[in-house]
This record gives sequence, structure tokens and C-alpha cells, in this order.
Amino acid sequence: MDIFQALGDKSRRNIIELLSKKGTLTSTDISNQFHISAPAISQHLKVLREANLVKMEKRAQQRLYKINPDAMEEIQKWIKKLAQMWDERFLALDKILEQQKKTRRL
Repeated sequence: MDIFQALGDKSRRNIIELLSKKGTLTSTDISNQFHISAPAISQHLKVLREANLVKMEKRAQQRLYKINPDAMEEIQKWIKKLAQMWDERFLALDKILEQQKKTRRL
């Protein structure tokens, strides 16, 4: 699944935020933070794993989840690219507005 499709669900975004704040958590610890069933959280975690947004490590009977920093970096690069594009558009608009101001003064 695509990273952005995975983040399209509010519960999954909340799981990412929780892991960002708390670090590594068990699936039970994650599930305890939500008002939805443990199987539903498990499905959300599966989607996040498939999108490579989180990593899972098995320790005995526990499954430990943590953020995948590489995926977060990919998102950050995309956001920076969009921000740069918009900055360029706003600069172009500023130039047009300045030219119009000069034209009206004449």
C-alpha cells in the first residue's frame, strides 16, 4: 500500500502520532490507547507495516512497533518539494503584483 493511502485513515495517523511520541510500543499498548477493538488496531498496524511506515519486531509473544524513520524522511522530502513549488508560485505572483502596481502608477 502507498504511504499516503495508509495515512488517509485517521486511526492510522493517530497510531503514527502515538509511536512518534512514545517510541516503541507493543500492539497491546497501542490498542489500549484507542476506543476500537484490538483486531481493528491489528489491521491498522498491518496496513502501516505494508506501507513501510512502521517496523515490527517479535520478542517472545510480544510484537513491538516503532516508526520507520526512512518512510518519515520520504514524506518530509515530498512536503518540502511541494512547499518549494508553492514558494516559487508565490514569488511569481509577487512579481506580477509589483509590475501591476508600477503600471498603475504611470
